[in-house]
Amino acid sequence: MDALTATAAVRGLLTLLHDEAPAAEFEAVVDSVRAAGISPALLTEVDAAYATAMRLRDALREHRRREAELAALNDTIGDLAALRDVDAVLSAIVHRARSLLGSDTAYLSLQDTDAGDTYVRVTAGAVSPRFRQLRMAIGDCIGGLVAERGTPFVTADYFADIGFRHTSRLDEGVGDEGLVAMLAVPLVVDDTVIGVLWASDRRPRVFRPGEVSLLTALAAHASVAIDNANLLAETRSAIAELADAHAGARAHSASIERAAAAHDRFTGLVLAGAGVDDVVRAVGELVGGDASVLLGPDAGSATDATDPDFAAARVQALATGRGARVGNVDVVPVAAGTEWFGVLVRRGESNPPDSTASDMRTLERAAMIVALLLFFRRSADEAEHRLAGELVRDILAAPSRDRRAIGDRAARFGADLNRPHVVVVVQVPGADRSRVASAAWHLAATSGGMAGEIDGGVVLLLPETDPSASARRAATEIGHALGRPATAGAAGPAPDPDAIPDRYAEAGRCVAALRALGRSGEGASADELGFLGVLLADTKDIAGIVHATLGPLLDYDATRGAELTRTAAAYFDSGRSLARTRTVLHVHINTVTQRLDRIASLLGADWREPDRELQIRLALHLRGMLPK
Repeated sequence: MDALTATAAVRGLLTLLHDEAPAAEFEAVVDSVRAAGISPALLTEVDAAYATAMRLRDALREHRRREAELAALNDTIGDLAALRDVDAVLSAIVHRARSLLGSDTAYLSLQDTDAGDTYVRVTAGAVSPRFRQLRMAIGDCIGGLVAERGTPFVTADYFADIGFRHTSRLDEGVGDEGLVAMLAVPLVVDDTVIGVLWASDRRPRVFRPGEVSLLTALAAHASVAIDNANLLAETRSAIAELADAHAGARAHSASIERAAAAHDRFTGLVLAGAGVDDVVRAVGELVGGDASVLLGPDAGSATDATDPDFAAARVQALATGRGARVGNVDVVPVAAGTEWFGVLVRRGESNPPDSTASDMRTLERAAMIVALLLFFRRSADEAEHRLAGELVRDILAAPSRDRRAIGDRAARFGADLNRPHVVVVVQVPGADRSRVASAAWHLAATSGGMAGEIDGGVVLLLPETDPSASARRAATEIGHALGRPATAGAAGPAPDPDAIPDRYAEAGRCVAALRALGRSGEGASADELGFLGVLLADTKDIAGIVHATLGPLLDYDATRGAELTRTAAAYFDSGRSLARTRTVLHVHINTVTQRLDRIASLLGADWREPDRELQIRLALHLRGMLPK
């Protein structure tokens, strides 16, 4: 019988391990075995199984934590890869480091090869001007030591640590910022330390080995991103210098007089306000043949199979970045810097026959003019989008400050703020912000409204009256344009500009609610969201919400004099800790466990799942605000 009891206990421990049960339930299994009075030898085996189960439980938790850290690190790698500006890369690094490690501050120092020291370049969470301007010699303090050795350094208490050389200037800067615990890892490129990445707290803290590894991994990817951004900046500078040199050579070369004259013709067209079609017609007049412009990254690929000469010329032109001629077909890339718009195509013999090289230069100039026109057109669109975005921000900030001026500005974009407007907030995580803004502006412009970028998302003001339909259309059309899910929350209609800020706040909460409900990629208004929709609406039946969510607990407490509702509130407020919940309620931990089981039987086994927990916690909070 003792053996069966021990075996059942071990199986129970395994089941609890599989179910990720709290520690109290493991202890309860062992306590029940002791109470059964089995032999000391078997009790020892059960205790050993209990210890093993707890170690496995801790290991599984650590494994899940590491998985979460790796996922965040992968997200960071993607974010850094998308950045091209050095300052943007550095800022992204320190903010993500602070977020991943949950530290009070994060900052990055870089080597100054000319001065022979290191300096703080970017900070996140730092408030002291003196600290942000610190410089340190190689070997001084922690940063200098890490830069010199190229290895991480950790201290739980900066001022008490004698493992590095303190200097009064650096100690004063650190003291100004109030920092205590520090973790510093090197940024290394080609075996050379280019800087140091830091995570610091304003209280004593022991950074775990896993956290050191995490920050080291982030620093490794950050080093590559910094190096790539620097190389890209150098490449752009080199391209600009080459373009200037090439332009100068063309201007002074007598052999390209005919192409220079064509260039003057194109310039005249641009100054006269001509468009791409006018330039294409001029190309036909200057060099003869049939000219056309094909736009898009895959411009002309559909005709490759039917026109082998064009296909071959297109491949050469895209490979070299210069014009190419195969047979009677000329193909020239239309590009501005590193951005490709398409190709300029000319079919036919040169005119006159001995001017092939000169004609190619004319075509290349024409392609450049076309690229500039397309670039200017896009820049003008972006400027218009930016002005519209500024107007949207002004409306959201203070619509009544100068209603007439705001109305006049809106009229320039074809919008009439005297009409009711639906406010739509759209979020497309991971998408290029400029593409999101462009898609939103297109939707707004075709609807007689406006759009602008606000707080990492886009806001549309649409002269419509059905927020649900507006939200769904925005999510569908913007998501289709970007090729990824777009989440849209709408509110309104706002009868006048003064009501727009409130509708904007409601639409923003709507988007947050959709994402919290796992409904990313959808569009909805507050009225469609059920429980959360009622919370977001202007008129709320608070008591009805509370009873709809907590009714079984409230009824049970009322009829039996129990405290299940109070227990649920204490459990969530204590971070799901049984020990802290027991302390708050002043009851035995077994009582807490029994009450939680009863709550599960009344509310359902999923009451601690994220969606249900959100509703329950909101209802508990609202209940506390109701009159007693």
